[in-house]
Amino acid sequence: MNMLARNKKNLGRLSLPKLSLARLSLARLSLARLSLSNLLMLATLVSGLSTPLATAQTGEEKGLAQAKERKARDIGWGDSVAKTSMVLRNKKGDEATRKMRLKSLEVLDDGDKGLTIFDQPRDVKGTAFLNFSHAIKPDEQWLFLPALKRVKRISSRNKSGPFMGSEFSYEDLSSFEIEKYNYNYLRDETVNGLDCFVVEQTPNDKYSGYTKLLVWTDKEHYRVQKIEFYDRKRSLLKTLTFNDYKQYLNKYWRSQKLSMINHQTGKSTDFITHELSFKTGLTDKDFNKASLKRAR
Repeated sequence: MNMLARNKKNLGRLSLPKLSLARLSLARLSLARLSLSNLLMLATLVSGLSTPLATAQTGEEKGLAQAKERKARDIGWGDSVAKTSMVLRNKKGDEATRKMRLKSLEVLDDGDKGLTIFDQPRDVKGTAFLNFSHAIKPDEQWLFLPALKRVKRISSRNKSGPFMGSEFSYEDLSSFEIEKYNYNYLRDETVNGLDCFVVEQTPNDKYSGYTKLLVWTDKEHYRVQKIEFYDRKRSLLKTLTFNDYKQYLNKYWRSQKLSMINHQTGKSTDFITHELSFKTGLTDKDFNKASLKRAR
């Protein structure tokens, strides 16, 4: 019995080193795992700090995305006919009103076409303006002057000039096309009680009368609320505000009153829509230089 007890005691002594070694190995393994875990956590932390910088949209990307969405929401209207008027106001507040009809044709993959016919007053009656907007190449514009009985082409170099004595330039009458500008998102801001994107648009056309446009577009419907125009000296020239939006065909928003203020001259022009119809059946044949002279 004594020998058996001694053998058990010796056996116990022999197993203690093995147990200690096992615990030591387990501790080292745990420490290694802990170190690896810490390294992974550190890597994740560093990655988390750097990822937003790497994946966040730049101002240019965000501005371009906003412009694309704005354009996408206004595709498919086809054609339209409108009865409108322009109220020209000088620095003293004296007003002159001109009544017009506008015909517009949507052109896929390029700029739209427009025909403006003046009905009143008598001194401008019969004057007609034809506009072919383009996405990349320069716009094409012609003006028919009944007193001279001839069609005048508006040069690209002169498109910054005033349209029929108004504060709108010929350039302002071009349809919005994404390719005409470079974009840079600046900030969010509230205009007319609406949350808006503020995006800087820089014209690509070297003959543009503007160095940049600041455009406020509401976030819900992507309707332009305000545009600031900066001249070639980079000074604020004009501000255009969009009022009284109305929805047509359950999709397309149109401002019923556009107000352009020239900050450098004190003059202003209101462009007012009285009637507007879509899907009237206009075709490309209704928009050519021959249509200028026969416009009634």
